[in-house]
Amino acid sequence: MGTWKSRGLRGSTLEDMINHSNEVYREKKLALIQKIPTPITPISIDKSSRHITLAYFDQKSTVDYIGVVQGIPVCFDAKECAVKTFPLQNVHEHQIRFMKEFEQQGGIAFIILHFTALDELYYIPFRDLEQFWKRMEEGGRKSFTYDEIDKSYQIHASRDILVHYLETIQKDLDERDNNLAQ
Repeated sequence: MGTWKSRGLRGSTLEDMINHSNEVYREKKLALIQKIPTPITPISIDKSSRHITLAYFDQKSTVDYIGVVQGIPVCFDAKECAVKTFPLQNVHEHQIRFMKEFEQQGGIAFIILHFTALDELYYIPFRDLEQFWKRMEEGGRKSFTYDEIDKSYQIHASRDILVHYLETIQKDLDERDNNLAQ
């Protein structure tokens, strides 16, 4: 299987590739996932063109994407990492809280992490992210490494779906079912 970038859209951002994948999912009626716009506060508006000329990003947004996959609510954030260590400062406490509450309501929360130097994409289930977060809160590492993530959650491309994360959602659901059965 080729790498996911070999499928086209070279040079596109991770977000562009996820947006494209979400559009294919929608067209195929597999999922309905929306990009949540980053809230901004305008500072200055050009009155003649009515364009915002200066603004700042509001601090508290929830996650990048939210929607439903075959009746299952999902939310996730897209992150990129140039090295083999992902700093947890790239995830905010309010995002952890939102994802935790989302899962408590029966949804699935995760991050899609692109290790850019390796050109590899991974689905990081919230339960793993939460463990890394707790470790940090208890005085441990303020990051997690490539070696610590579950490689069976690697995301691959599938024909016209550049970031085919539905397969990893299914794997996550299967593992949750297995854990409940034990």
